[in-house]
Amino acid sequence: MVAADLDVTVDLARSLLSEQHPDLAGLPLRIVANGWDNVMIRLGDDLALRLPRREAGAQLLRNEHAVLPLLAPRLPVPVPTPVRVGVPSETLGYPWPWGVVRWTEGVQAADVPPARRTAWAEQLAHVFVALHRPAPEDAPGHRFRGIPVAERQATFEDRLALLPERLHRRARAVWADAVSAPEYDGEPMWLHGDPHPANLVADGDRLAAVIDFGDVTSGDPASDLGTMWLTFDAEGRRRFRAVVDARARGGRGWDEGMWRRAKGWAVLYTAICFSYPDTHPVMVGVGEHAMEQLLA
Repeated sequence: MVAADLDVTVDLARSLLSEQHPDLAGLPLRIVANGWDNVMIRLGDDLALRLPRREAGAQLLRNEHAVLPLLAPRLPVPVPTPVRVGVPSETLGYPWPWGVVRWTEGVQAADVPPARRTAWAEQLAHVFVALHRPAPEDAPGHRFRGIPVAERQATFEDRLALLPERLHRRARAVWADAVSAPEYDGEPMWLHGDPHPANLVADGDRLAAVIDFGDVTSGDPASDLGTMWLTFDAEGRRRFRAVVDARARGGRGWDEGMWRRAKGWAVLYTAICFSYPDTHPVMVGVGEHAMEQLLA
């Protein structure tokens, strides 16, 4: 039986490379990120390994490996399309697929002051305009993204307690408005699924990459567009929305109901950001910024 979470180490990564991609095994290795589901290990100067640390992360990586080769050619920024694919290793006791991707210079946007993110607000908007196109019926499913916002009611009620009590009334008002907005009745669109600032890579005044497509799915784009409040200040949101309104759906834009639902998703994401303060403190910072933008 496989442990719920595995300790993914540099030694394990080198052994996997030696076994399956020996031409890369001699390159320097350094852990650069330990996420909820995956460990990122830099490989030399130009590559990185993504290795799941639990089964949930393995399924997310399978989604990426299946979908990103299809989506990457039409997206205006780099994404972690695999350049090599690894398989489970019975010999090493590693039970999941893994991958090698191109390394992108920069820092996670969550570590950049929100005012500095405004410089690439239009750039991120163009990413969503390019991504939010009709998805095929066999696109990966997702229980929590792209669905009617009302279906997350129980989660909202549960996570609301993570916000300061003085903000509960305002949060409920935003949520109620989102739930009362017209439901999305268009074609299911491709969605990133989890585009918060820790999954965006910034390099100076530009957006260098969008990463972590493990939650990729299809449905209502509102669940992606909610990142507008997590990522930007008022000026950044103005620039972001102007591009989406002008370019989405071939220039028709989205109706006001889309943005009402997106704001509801943003409130839900904000509360979720406070779920794991000890293991993921960077998300607390994301939540604090979003709380100020949405509720203060």
